[in-house]
Amino acid sequence: MNQLLNTLFVTTPNAYLRLEGETLCVEVEHERKLQVPLHHLSGIVVFGDVMLTPALLRRCGGDGRSVVLLDRNGQFSARLEGAVSGNILLRQAQHRIASAPAGAVAIARACIAGKLRNSRHVLLRGAREAKSDTDATTLRQAATLLAGHQHSLLPTSRP
Repeated sequence: MNQLLNTLFVTTPNAYLRLEGETLCVEVEHERKLQVPLHHLSGIVVFGDVMLTPALLRRCGGDGRSVVLLDRNGQFSARLEGAVSGNILLRQAQHRIASAPAGAVAIARACIAGKLRNSRHVLLRGAREAKSDTDATTLRQAATLLAGHQHSLLPTSRP
């Protein structure tokens, strides 16, 4: 089973983020605006004057959930991450593959194919929500074009 995790972006000035049981609560001017189960989040990014409780920061660090602090213009200020465990043999294999020309090309192809896939999904969503048939048709045609490019990036045979 794949679990897709999300990053919570908080851009509201003077928001207050706190831990409540197994959930993250976002309050603005003492009014609860959002409550999200922590297990749905892989990270938190806050812009400007946002307050996070020490309990929330401790929990995020302990769970390996990153917290990024940006100023109100989006400039990086700080990042909090908990203990990171790594597999040195895996990292060495990744570096060997990335340093070989064929490996670097394969990685680049996979990245570009992923970008095309995501862009195609955005276009298809736009086509479903389009107000006119002409717009929907144009968006679907663009999505079909991207699908062709994505397919051309995929390896022709699998080992």
